[in-house]
Amino acid sequence: MNEQQGQLTSDQILDLAVTSLDDDKAKNLITIPLAGKTSIADHLVIASGTSQRQVVAMAEHLVSKLKKSGMTGVTAEGKTSGDWVVIDAFDIIIHLFRPEVREFYNLEKMWNVELPESGASDDSSEQIS
Repeated sequence: MNEQQGQLTSDQILDLAVTSLDDDKAKNLITIPLAGKTSIADHLVIASGTSQRQVVAMAEHLVSKLKKSGMTGVTAEGKTSGDWVVIDAFDIIIHLFRPEVREFYNLEKMWNVELPESGASDDSSEQIS
């Protein structure tokens, strides 16, 4: 835990992110544990929004909640276009996509995880081991 994380642990940041995205009706939300695979983060969170407006709104809400919880220095890139927003929450990296952009970049494949099928239960969250 570093000073910019405030008093939040990695697991608490992850829980806050997943809850916020669930509240904002994110689609195909998955979390990928990265501990032991890379040093860039402990977890990767990937979710889709149905439109550019929803992707940007989800990002803004999450950043606001992280800051209200005492985190400083949280950054979000990509809000201008709304196709793909990346939020750096230190030990947790959050990627928010429009569905077409998510399918094109297919970050899940890089971590050997299947991309959730669009016909699958869109309201469920999934943790990948």
